[in-house]
Amino acid sequence: MTQRPAKLTPMLAQYLRVKQQAGDAVLFFRLGDFYEMFFEDAERVAPLLDLTLTSRNKDDPNPIPMCGVPHHAAQGYVSRLVAQGLKVAICDQVGDPQTSPGLVERGLTRIVTPGTVLEEEEGLASSEPGYLVALGRGGGDNGVVLVTVEASTGELRCCETAASSVAREELLRIAPREVLVPAGDEVLGEIAAASGAAVTPRGRPAGDAAADAARVLDRLLAGDRPASAGPSEAARAVLESALAYVAETVRGGLDHLAPPQLYALGDHLMLDERSRRNLAVVEGAGRGRHGSLWWAVDRTVTAMGARRLRDWLLYPLLDLHAIGERLDAVEALVEAPGLRADLAEGLRPIGDVERLAARISLGRAGPRELVRLARALERASGVHELLSAAPRPALLERIAAAIAPPPGLAARIGALLADAPPLTAAEGGAIRPGADDEIDRLRALTRDAQGLIAELEARERAATGIASLKVRYQRVFGYFFEVTKANLKSVPPHFVRRQTVASGERFTSPELRELEQQLTTADDRCRQREAALFGELLGEVQAHDAALLRLARELATLDAVAGLATTAHEGGYSRPQVHAGSALDIRDGRHPIVERTSAAGCFVANDASLDEEGQQIVVLTGPNMAGKSTYLRQVALIVLLAHAGSFVPAAESRIPLTDRIWTRVGAADDLVAGDSTFMVEMKETAAILGNLTPRTLVVLDEIGRGTSTYDGIAIAWAVAEHLHDATPAPGARVKTLFATHFHELTALADSLPRVRNYSVAVREWKDDVLFLRRVVPGPASRSYGVAVARLAGVPDAVVRRARDILRGLEEGKGLGPSGAARTRARNEAQLDLFADPAQRLRRELAELDPDALSPLQALTKLHELALLAREG
Repeated sequence: MTQRPAKLTPMLAQYLRVKQQAGDAVLFFRLGDFYEMFFEDAERVAPLLDLTLTSRNKDDPNPIPMCGVPHHAAQGYVSRLVAQGLKVAICDQVGDPQTSPGLVERGLTRIVTPGTVLEEEEGLASSEPGYLVALGRGGGDNGVVLVTVEASTGELRCCETAASSVAREELLRIAPREVLVPAGDEVLGEIAAASGAAVTPRGRPAGDAAADAARVLDRLLAGDRPASAGPSEAARAVLESALAYVAETVRGGLDHLAPPQLYALGDHLMLDERSRRNLAVVEGAGRGRHGSLWWAVDRTVTAMGARRLRDWLLYPLLDLHAIGERLDAVEALVEAPGLRADLAEGLRPIGDVERLAARISLGRAGPRELVRLARALERASGVHELLSAAPRPALLERIAAAIAPPPGLAARIGALLADAPPLTAAEGGAIRPGADDEIDRLRALTRDAQGLIAELEARERAATGIASLKVRYQRVFGYFFEVTKANLKSVPPHFVRRQTVASGERFTSPELRELEQQLTTADDRCRQREAALFGELLGEVQAHDAALLRLARELATLDAVAGLATTAHEGGYSRPQVHAGSALDIRDGRHPIVERTSAAGCFVANDASLDEEGQQIVVLTGPNMAGKSTYLRQVALIVLLAHAGSFVPAAESRIPLTDRIWTRVGAADDLVAGDSTFMVEMKETAAILGNLTPRTLVVLDEIGRGTSTYDGIAIAWAVAEHLHDATPAPGARVKTLFATHFHELTALADSLPRVRNYSVAVREWKDDVLFLRRVVPGPASRSYGVAVARLAGVPDAVVRRARDILRGLEEGKGLGPSGAARTRARNEAQLDLFADPAQRLRRELAELDPDALSPLQALTKLHELALLAREG
């Protein structure tokens, strides 16, 4: 720790007072054109930001470490620190340097944390949310409350789970940037750490912070909802804690927050974290958006619409009425291509008005943001007219009612602000010419300064008769009349002498002093006037906060619906029939991600059918590379899309209401946890079998491949039997797709009445295998693994050897000494076709171990050697 100097300057004393308020955040302390960091903050930050560490008071026995960044580039440095999990407190000048005697007043204006980032410049992705989650104890011993806040949009959610393991899964689905946990709660701390987010321990808010949070929450909860639909006492405590933290960090009030959405996990179709990764719901193979389902179906035109669509894919609906409303809205726009195109054209220039409205509500908007808002409102008015003029289902009806802009607000902004204003009103030039007489006068005064001086000079020259009289300017003395010695006798009485110079005298006058004062203060007064008018306008706009935030959220919903309609039209998607029964039927289904990355018309569509009575489990066999995994995943993705309210890539489909999709796909270890690939596979299998519901869809792509063949077959067989016989509710059975390379499992269909065998068709042509990508009834004849190895580029010698060994195994010769020797001799005979026969015979004899051969094996070997000698 850096030792403090014995005596602090007033500025450093002020710094330390602010630093105490900032706590563990790095303090950016504004000094002139720089943000400076001192003491431990400087030592900590300099290497992270590649800054030069210098020192203040170098002659002091305890010099103070310091470093700094230019204020105009501060956001880039802030984002780099926040990306590393640090918090940054911004301390700005809050007093006027020109009117404040002595040290200018400074104060905290913002604390930027990973979960309260408001702008893209601070590291916030435009199409992804930046969630803050507060965890707290709920009802019961293991109950957990999760409160989710999106500070940049005002979104607020709350749910309660009955077990910490369920809370862990929900936290992984939310994927927050920062998690608040009660100080000292190790269990919740471990859950938070598992999410990979920054973890911030917090005590219960107290004093004014607690009172303010409670007051804001009361306001947010006031409305039409019945008391029974409100949060529990435990949930309310966590909500207040989250609100207090946002108020402390954002420091702009909480008026932009929406009423909390209180949801239960049972309200949405659930996928665990591994299933979401297996299906690439919002992240592709590279952990980015590309290659995901979100990427494949996203045709939104605004960032807020893309975020809304992402949320729908992560939280698919389980309410048939709500699903139907979304599907009705998508269908209406699919069938109205002109309206759909016009909506996209109208929405595209609106931009991210959701985050813009939140910034305005927080008081962080400048003139440019208000001009953007005015243009967005004008566009929204056009979108409203488009929707109002067309027949529309219930969801579009509600959207149309919510996106009518506040009357006259856009015109008011446009009448006051310039078309291209500066970032801040204090810079000058924000107010439109002609909008305010006083500003026009002050601008004219500043603009015409030289003309006014020249006019005064001409009048005094004529009045005094001094032809050489000049009005000059000097930084120390300001404006003055300069009169040569020869003309001093003609100086009028109202001239006041200011200075004697070698060439004559310098004078001022009451009129010159008044004009000088006007000229020197005109620019400052103009800027102050502009700032005052802008502040009044911002207040007028903030009076419409609720309407603007609602308008923004409904525009995001409209963009998501229109984007899904565009996807359906371009991709040939159809409306799914989501029903309360149990039968799943898909005709000509396609994988939405693979189809988008394939050449047009190349994807082979397939049917799928599952029900509880006749075809409950499909055992799918076929070679690698044939498309088994694609088929399994496409069925799961079609089910997910249908519950999200989207059309699906199929000719037609009937999708049963499904509350959970479980997938066990691929092989991956967890070295950090000490789990092998087989252990991970078994843990996933255990999670599936322990959490079956009457409406579960299970997708299994190989089970038991990480152990011995017999062990693997036994496990896979037992799992299939359990899924076949399990009844999570009376009369309810678990629908399952089970892909495997264990051909032994095809015998399940002989003993289990609701198991059916399907395979992916192939054709053999000489030594090549042609993948037809078509799923057909019946088991596969074999796996074609050696053929796939050849296609992958395995050396020909190895492929030939593998074929020889496989032939021996299929003939029942095994891999014992005799079987292995025979297959190796046969293979090497092929490899050494052109070698010296005598040399080959010697090698065979040298490799023999007579003591290891039985009489029968020795006789067989002698016969092979005799044949080899005769061939030579």
